[in-house]
Amino acid sequence: MKLIASDLDGTLLNEKGEVSRGNVEAIKSAEEKGLTFVVATGRSYDSAKRILTKAGISCPIISLNGATAYDIDGNLIRSIPMDKAVCRRIISVCQKAEMYTELFMENIVLSSGKDDFMNVAIQMFKDAMPNSTEEEIWQVVEQRFQDENVQVITNLEKVLSSENHEVFKILGFSLDERKLTEAYNELKNEDGIIITSSGHLNLEFNHPNANKGLALKEYVDNLGIEMKDVMALGDNLNDKTMLQEAGRGVAMGNAATEIIELCKYRTKQNTEDGVAYAIEEMLKEYHL
Repeated sequence: MKLIASDLDGTLLNEKGEVSRGNVEAIKSAEEKGLTFVVATGRSYDSAKRILTKAGISCPIISLNGATAYDIDGNLIRSIPMDKAVCRRIISVCQKAEMYTELFMENIVLSSGKDDFMNVAIQMFKDAMPNSTEEEIWQVVEQRFQDENVQVITNLEKVLSSENHEVFKILGFSLDERKLTEAYNELKNEDGIIITSSGHLNLEFNHPNANKGLALKEYVDNLGIEMKDVMALGDNLNDKTMLQEAGRGVAMGNAATEIIELCKYRTKQNTEDGVAYAIEEMLKEYHL
């Protein structure tokens, strides 16, 4: 193995949304042995960078599910925006399904309404942090809106008329899984869209070429590394292409069933330093 690629939420990050000391030490150990570490996330670059910097990790970042990618110095090296007409279609379907919706630009996230997100967030964060109070969840939401530079706008479609605004990802949330299914079925055969998910309450929309697998392969090709020498770790459907492309795809212990069935390897849960365990097992197997 020559390179390790890891998802963030549900994978490298624990239930507090932080990188544990055990995971940090395992990553540093792999890097000392000559391996490259890369993060591949659905988050924006700024959000991912802030978390990694806090943990003392400096690495290339594939962000927004592969729509953008940055080298270790923060230089943009990949940019795959969505077609504006496709974005309008997605927004229309999400609005019809009464879904909370966000548009991800390069440096800003536009939200259909903070209160709407809060309604979803209460359930979402209670699943991840069952012992949290509503006040603590509010604080997490407030922090997310700051970290992702989220701004509320009453008319999401209106911003698409500006040539200066490129959309790299659209994220839709709903507490009603039937509405998510209806929206998925209405859009699944549309040209110019790939639909994934990072949790059971959301749908994520990107350009078909904006996926973690393609972005990761493009990055390692430029390094002269073959995908057979890559270990990738993930937990949900937006990690699927990356796990399929990698020579060693590792499913987290908390991964979605489809991801567990897809991967030959499985590690512990994200709350149990699963990334560290997978790295340590790989290093032992390859006598590194």
